[in-house]
Amino acid sequence: MKLAEFYGGIELYREEKMVYAKLMTPHRVLSTCRSSAGGMHDDLMYLYNHQSCEPAGCHMNARMCRLAMESPEDYRREVADRHNLPFQKCATLGTAANMNNAAICHERFCDLEVVTICTGGVEGNAGRAGDPASYYEPQDDSAKGQKDRGCNMRPGTINAMIFINRELTPGAMVAAVITATEAKTAALQELEVPSRYSDGLATGTGTDQIAVASELGGNALSYAGKHSKLGELIGRTMHDAVLRALAMQNGLTPASRCSSLAYLERLEIRQQELCQGIGEFLSRDNANLFEQNFSNIVNDPITVAAVAALVHLRDKFLWGVLPESCIHEVLSLYGAQVSAAVSGKTSRSYAYMQILSALKVSLDKDAFLEFVFQAFALGFSEKWSCPECDVCEETGFPG
Repeated sequence: MKLAEFYGGIELYREEKMVYAKLMTPHRVLSTCRSSAGGMHDDLMYLYNHQSCEPAGCHMNARMCRLAMESPEDYRREVADRHNLPFQKCATLGTAANMNNAAICHERFCDLEVVTICTGGVEGNAGRAGDPASYYEPQDDSAKGQKDRGCNMRPGTINAMIFINRELTPGAMVAAVITATEAKTAALQELEVPSRYSDGLATGTGTDQIAVASELGGNALSYAGKHSKLGELIGRTMHDAVLRALAMQNGLTPASRCSSLAYLERLEIRQQELCQGIGEFLSRDNANLFEQNFSNIVNDPITVAAVAALVHLRDKFLWGVLPESCIHEVLSLYGAQVSAAVSGKTSRSYAYMQILSALKVSLDKDAFLEFVFQAFALGFSEKWSCPECDVCEETGFPG
């Protein structure tokens, strides 16, 4: 099925588990394709993004997925042959994302046009640059075991094909990839996507791929950075396409991320663990009441704001922005904001800070989560009670 045509130079199609672009005019292509079509070429006719497996389950080890990893040339040939495309003229991107969730964004300035088509999934494989890795390609077979472990990569990939109706110099092609990558990371930052390999925010996934195609002819553009209109259009289309693709594939939207869990999940905490952890500092009745109203409490915008501040302040300490000598005061102060948001009693903020300051405060993940549990419990224990009469007896917090 033909999806669209742009600037008289490309046609976009979707067939079965593939979205592909037919280059109607000569284009310069720079891609991460792992076959011989990867790198920079001026003679390609097709770019395609192919779903090689399902995003969850043992199907991740299906034949096509393994072929994509172990024999990229054979993978390219087989996919192209299935769709009657000349494999020698194709560059390939592979993913587990559903092609029906592909997002297309188009922007123009004067006679300049940029089109980005993106698929994405981040639930299993989102990562932060510099996270611990396992895949290694040895120079010989002496470390083959290290390489084989790469076959266990988790599903989740952001793939993008970017089309520009002007010729770019080779250097500008590379700059376009940099700009697009920054735009992708900006979108993930806005959604608070957590790394699945550390407790940091994700900057991408472990298997992201990209192809940039610029139409040949005329004066070549030499700059695609953020100060150029070309860079602006690349950044906007990539950013918006990533957001739309993740909304369709994973249900990730700005509204869906208005949740305390969105900020805490990168500390490897899920709803059940969060509910249980808070419940340990509440009476049985209040713990049951909290569990029954969990979503309303943790998704309250004021509470989300307080939790977001607390988690990001932990980041500031870990990054060395804030001095370690201030950890106790800062976390107690902002933990009190969580308690006040949960209870709705902002006038009690100072009292909450005094109570929390008597607790153990640490940047260690488990200790930090316990502190968060206690801040929630302190606030909820007062939400429906007289604080002077009940809070200390209810929770066991120091008076």
